[in-house]
Amino acid sequence: LLLVRTPAQRAIDFLHLTQSLKTTPRTGWVNHGIGNPESIADHMYRMSLMAMVASKEMPELCQAKCVNLALIHDLAEALVGDITPNDPVTKEEKQKLESDAMAKIREVLGDSLGGDTIEQLWHEYEDGITPEAKLLKDLDKLEMIQQAGEYEHTTGKDLSDFFTSTAGKFQTKVGQAWEAEIVSRRPKRDAQ
Repeated sequence: LLLVRTPAQRAIDFLHLTQSLKTTPRTGWVNHGIGNPESIADHMYRMSLMAMVASKEMPELCQAKCVNLALIHDLAEALVGDITPNDPVTKEEKQKLESDAMAKIREVLGDSLGGDTIEQLWHEYEDGITPEAKLLKDLDKLEMIQQAGEYEHTTGKDLSDFFTSTAGKFQTKVGQAWEAEIVSRRPKRDAQ
């Protein structure tokens, strides 16, 4: 017996699946002892705002595509969690886990509601080849160091690791300019 799910059932199943993005704290902040850290969804939301603004500085890009890429770039984490470079998972294993998760998400939502588009956009982001994906790769790192700077201000912790891990890795002029601005706003530290 084949069970046919209505569009409403598919949509609500998909939205339920994304609940964990709202409740899962970002692993890097937890590992650095930040109390009540941002969730994966918090990160994705600000990245979406960043995409909306940054794409205006690059008029050759499609703003809607940039925002859509931001909205789905960490969607696989709804199923696999926030895997960081410090976790005992190889890059290849992480890629496979996340790719399989995106196939499952596509299946839950169904192509008639855009599951195929979401999966394709996720692969576009992961491949990092299109101009939009390159900007979003920069924004992912920029959102992280923006948050690190904000945590440094509010907690007094030194989160230099986050800045060091991204230094010199920005591919776009916007990314480079925003990095310089974020870094310039870091709290000054006394020389040890």
